[in-house]
This record gives sequence, C-alpha cells and structure tokens, in this order.
Amino acid sequence: MYKVVIVEDDPMVAMINEQYVSKDKKFCVVKVCRNGQEALDFLLGPEGSQIDLVIMDVFMPYLNGIETLKKIRENKLHCEVIMVTAANDTATLEETMHLGVLDFLIKPFAYERFQVALEKFITNKEAFRGANETIDQSYVDSLISNQVTSHPSEVNLPKGIQKKTLDLLTEYLKDKTGWISGDQISEEIGLSSVTVRHYMNYLMDIKKVKGEINYETGGRPSMLYKQN
Repeated sequence: MYKVVIVEDDPMVAMINEQYVSKDKKFCVVKVCRNGQEALDFLLGPEGSQIDLVIMDVFMPYLNGIETLKKIRENKLHCEVIMVTAANDTATLEETMHLGVLDFLIKPFAYERFQVALEKFITNKEAFRGANETIDQSYVDSLISNQVTSHPSEVNLPKGIQKKTLDLLTEYLKDKTGWISGDQISEEIGLSSVTVRHYMNYLMDIKKVKGEINYETGGRPSMLYKQN
C-alpha cells in the first residue's frame, strides 16, 4: 500500500482530498499537514522515508507549496509530489514542472481527474519496478510519455470518454445483477451524476448496458441501468 501525506491549509479541501485518496485501496493517508513547514518536519523525520506520495497545495502559511517542494528536492526525499492549487497562471505551473511534480491539479477538480493523477503515480511506480538494470530508448520514451500501461483500444474511444473512468465503471458494474440507478452509481463510485449519465449512455450505445426510465420515484423520473 502506498503511503500518502496531504498538505493543505483548508480543512474542507484536506478532508475531500483524503476521501478521494481513501477510495483507492492501493493508497493510505498517514498524515494531514496544515502547512509546508509541518509537512517538511514530518518528511525529514523517521517516518518520512516511508512516504511514497505528497499531495500538496501551493498557497499556504509559513512555507508555501513551491518552497516546500524545493526543500523536498534539496533533501533528496524519494517521494512523488502532486500539486493542488487554485492558481491557473503559467508561471506557477512552469516552476512546479521544473521541480519535477508528477501532476498539477487546478481547483476545483472532479474525482475522476484526481484518480487520473493517482493512476499516473501507480503507472510510474510499476514501470520502474519492472525495469531491468539496463534500459533502451523505447523504454525511456514510453515511460516519459506515460504510456507504459496504455491500452490499444483507448485510441478508438469517442471524445469525452476516458479509458480509466470507463474501466472504473465497468469494474463496478460487473458484480451488479439487478437494476441500479444513476444516483446510486454516482454515490457509490464517487463520480458526478453528469459523468455517470454520459458514460452510461456510451455503454448503452455499444450494447454493454441497457436502461429504462423509472417513473415510480414519487417525484422526478430517474434512469435505471443493468448489464446486458
């Protein structure tokens, strides 16, 4: 299980990030820090060497995210960093990229985008774990382009359909034998109702799922879905 530290001064955002991480059983949040200095003190302590991933805000008191990231690199800490920020200026993005962040999430972001960042982390970890002591150019190219685990069928998906989100839904549905509502899917899997509806429409188009309208809700009718 990968160990995660969340660095965020807004308690509500920190809680949401922790919930998002906890949805993936491959990850475990071991510490939530309210500022960069608190995070750095922890990372430089006895438990810091065990941390795999830091999810960190840019704007924080005492020590901001960029300064904390610089300290992480200066101390050669072997953890990946995902930056989370409301800033959408290119200067912030460019500086964090130069410092080697794994991903850059702009608030507000959806759960599925957060999950893509976690999947990117897993892809990189597994790629290095499976590498030999010597590497060739094709291996380097595939690693840098983050295509180590890409699937050939992904290029055939229509615009707006991402393979990782589609896989998440199909994996969830495979054990469901009866009808299930879009709202239930949204609540249990952590996707927005709009996203669920979009992907379920696609699954109906390719005949993987069938749907019907439920008029017995006592209010607004809702869609029900079932695997074909």
